[in-house]
Amino acid sequence: MSAAFDADVTACADLLRRADPARFQAAMAAPVAARGVLFPVYAFNVEVARAPWVTSEPMIAEMRLQWWVDALEEIRAGGAVRRHEVVTPLARVLDATGAGLLSDLIEARRWDLERAPFEDEDDFTRYIEATSGNLIRAAARALGPAEEDVLRDAGFALGLANWFRAIPALEAAGRKPLPDGRPEAVRMLAREGLRRLAKARTARADVSSAAAPALFPLWETGPVLRAAMRRPASVAEGALDPAPARSRFGLMLRALSGRW
Repeated sequence: MSAAFDADVTACADLLRRADPARFQAAMAAPVAARGVLFPVYAFNVEVARAPWVTSEPMIAEMRLQWWVDALEEIRAGGAVRRHEVVTPLARVLDATGAGLLSDLIEARRWDLERAPFEDEDDFTRYIEATSGNLIRAAARALGPAEEDVLRDAGFALGLANWFRAIPALEAAGRKPLPDGRPEAVRMLAREGLRRLAKARTARADVSSAAAPALFPLWETGPVLRAAMRRPASVAEGALDPAPARSRFGLMLRALSGRW
């Protein structure tokens, strides 16, 4: 799909810089042409992810999500698309399948509206795969060819690491973010995330160089999951973030080598 840098894409980049610095840095590590694709996709994710949290009224949050569902349906239909600083550039980079992936992401995000606990680990896994996994799949699809199974495994690992990092804020908001919060259960989840991360990286050859920047956000995933596995209490303590210097160096290496 074609991407152009204009005022809308610049606005998407600024939104991402303020609301999701990690993905902003990962996008900035990508080739310039890829940034024009990634900024709108990631800005969409910011808008949808924060919709359930900007109001205490579930009905208003539902309306916000439905607005995005309707916008994606316009993109999927291939006709006229509403004018919006995120939707307009998003329509240039998504095909019907990519729009469908992001629509499914929104459906999964309705869990955030309900504020109910996950039923079990399978329910939790489906949520992570439909949110983080679909985001990576849509971003990669907009960039170039990639094997779906690799993207699913990578998306789960990244989503789990990000979820672990968000747990203190989720608990402070009165949520029960894990189906089983016992240390042994956290350790097993982290181990599964590392297994799927290793599986994805073993199959790097199945992701084209054009699509590879969609996986640059994984640069901190391994260290975060290893920290959670070694010491599960660090999840609730919010002590998973890698040292900033190490983090910057890791991203630089991936940007130079293309090896996510």
